[in-house]
Formats: sequence, structure tokens, C-alpha cells
Amino acid sequence: MVSQVTDDRIWVDGCFDFAHHGHAGAMLQARQLGKELYVGVHSDEEIEANKGPVVMTLQERMSAVEACKWCTKAISDAPYVTQPEFMDSYGCKYVVHGDDITTDADGNDCYRIVKDMGRFLVVKRTPNISTTDLVGRMLSTTSTSHHIPPFAPSLNKKISQDDLAKLHLNPELVEKFRLYATAEDGKTAHSGVYVWSDSGISELIEPSEQIRQQLTQDKKVFYVDGGFDLFFMGHIEFLQAVRELADEQGAIIVVGIHDDSTVNNSNGKNYPIMSLFERALCVLQCRYVDSVVLSAPWSPNAAFLSALNPIINVSKILHGPTSIETQGKAELQNPYEDAKVLGLYTEIGVHPYDHIQSEALVDRVLSHREAYEERQRKKGWKSENEKNLEALERARNEQ
Repeated sequence: MVSQVTDDRIWVDGCFDFAHHGHAGAMLQARQLGKELYVGVHSDEEIEANKGPVVMTLQERMSAVEACKWCTKAISDAPYVTQPEFMDSYGCKYVVHGDDITTDADGNDCYRIVKDMGRFLVVKRTPNISTTDLVGRMLSTTSTSHHIPPFAPSLNKKISQDDLAKLHLNPELVEKFRLYATAEDGKTAHSGVYVWSDSGISELIEPSEQIRQQLTQDKKVFYVDGGFDLFFMGHIEFLQAVRELADEQGAIIVVGIHDDSTVNNSNGKNYPIMSLFERALCVLQCRYVDSVVLSAPWSPNAAFLSALNPIINVSKILHGPTSIETQGKAELQNPYEDAKVLGLYTEIGVHPYDHIQSEALVDRVLSHREAYEERQRKKGWKSENEKNLEALERARNEQ
């Protein structure tokens, strides 16, 4: 245990049920305030008692937190009500949380103790995304209102302001992509963010010079693609395995992310549960990823690979052991046929979560619908109580 408490080691805690980009945004902002970020993860039992049933187990949630590039160390079984003694044991003086209030089972502010001690720092909460939102989408099973239409094709190599509307992007979202593309310090540039359309590849976020050079070098780019919906432990284990292989060969990893219509065509119902931008931000925050391509095609065929050059020179295409879901649609078969013919295809071996896909997580919610609907109702009451506490706190601060 660490005995020396320092301003440079920041503490964040939470449930982290589903690795959505709101969690990553909190960790990013916290990391920017110090040199190290320690992340406390609540136990399944603590969450059940204070909030409701979890979807992901503690081990699964720990895996997601550890994969975030801004996390220095993940700590399991952190108390639901933040305790200064627990933070002290890891050398953390300040805890960071969003500009909303989180309450325990009794309706009390979980950070009331550290707030009274002056050890609480506020960052901006990411709007319009939460575990509660995602569970709500799963329970609906039909709503696709969160899906983003396919991109307009007429883009240039460098995306202009006029192009942003075609991409359904606003300046705030572009800035979010820039921030999520930063390195482990949360400040310096690292990843490139690219957009694929019928007219070719376009650059949205410029990578670091080192990444740019590696993107164009021969035999230095490993490409993987997929929907990456609900970005969970199966995705993380796969990307970690790709990272290990890439490190052995001095390569970087570029992830192609299919658009919402492609994923929906493959999986049906209201999939993907997360929109393209939500999924891309989840992938981008992962420590095993170096760059992403938005709206990547279903098949990384010869025409696609040729169009990527000279911006991205793919040397190897990798896929995990999970089957490719196509709902029997002939047009979606054999996405890696060209890659195999070109000698670029490699299949990564088995991992502990290779039997789980996004649908399995949704099934966890649907199979316990009554419990999760009760959680949603409870969240409604908690939200009203938390709004009242926020108003009281603002009034006190203004005095």
C-alpha cells in the first residue's frame, strides 16, 4: 500500500457497468488533472444494494477499466460511498466526479464525506449516455432512434467544415474525438481518426507524427474491424491479443468500425445498441488501439485496401474466433475472402470470452427484465432526489 498521499495521483470510482464513453470521458478528465489515475470499481453486492442489479460482473467491469488508456491502476471492491481512508491507502488526495450527484440506497450523496474535507474535484459529465440509457435501449428491443444515417460520399482527403454536416458531426463531437484520440496522458496527440465513404478515406483527427509515419510504412499496420457494440470484455481480450502480436512485430493497430446500417443489416432488431459515434469513442479510448476508421465497409476487400493507400498501408488483417453473424444474408458472406487470397488474413486464437457476443449481454438484461425495469423505476426516483440535492448544493455554493 502507498503511504504518501499526493496531489498528482487522482482517484475516480464507480460501477462502470458497460464500458461506455461517458465512463471514459470521466477518466480522461481526471487523468488530465494529475500524473496518475487510480480507478475504484464497486463490487456486485454494493451496486445491488445501492442501485440495482449489474449487467457485467466485477471481473468483467475490471477488465473494461484496465483497458482504458488513461487508467493507471484499477482497484476492485471500492466502497460505494467514497471513503478518504480508502483513497489514502492508495496515495490519492483528490477524488474526481462529474457535475451530477450520485446517491446511495438511503438517498445520501456518495461524496458527502470527501466534499466536506475539500478533497472533491468536479469535471463535466458526458450528456446523453449512461448505463441506464443503454439498458433502456435493450428493453425496448425495437427503437432505432439512436442510429446515425450512412455518411454522404463526397468527402475530400481532409475533412472541411462543410463536410461535417454530411457526417452528422458538430464541432463539440469533433472536439470529443480529438480528446479521446490523445495519448495516455490525456493531453498529447496519438491516434488518427479517419472516415470511410464511397469516395475514399478522409482524415477527421490528425494523429501524432510517429503514428502517421507508421501508418504509411510497409508491414507496420494491423487492421481489425467489426461493430464493437457495447464494447465489452470479448472485444477487449481480442484487441489485447492483437496488441501483443503487433508489439512483437513493431506494428500499430487500426480498427475499422461498421456504421449503424451495416450492423443492423447483419444483426437485425434494434442493433447496434450503441450508435457509430458511441462505439467509436469506446474503441478509441482503449489502450490497445492506435487509430480508427469510421464507417468501415463490411468487407476489407482489395478495393478498400487500395483506396486506403497511401494514408493507411495495411499489412495484416486479423479476426477473432467468434463467428460472423449474417442472418443468412448472401451479400454479407465471406467478408475476408479477398484478405485470404492476398495472404493478409490471420485468425487470433481463443480467449476466455470468445463465446460471448453483444447479443449475450442484451440477453442478460432481457432474461431478468422485471429486475432491470425495477432498476429503471428506481433510477427515476433517485434522479429526482439527486436533482434536489444538486439544487441545494448550488444554493450553498452561491452563498
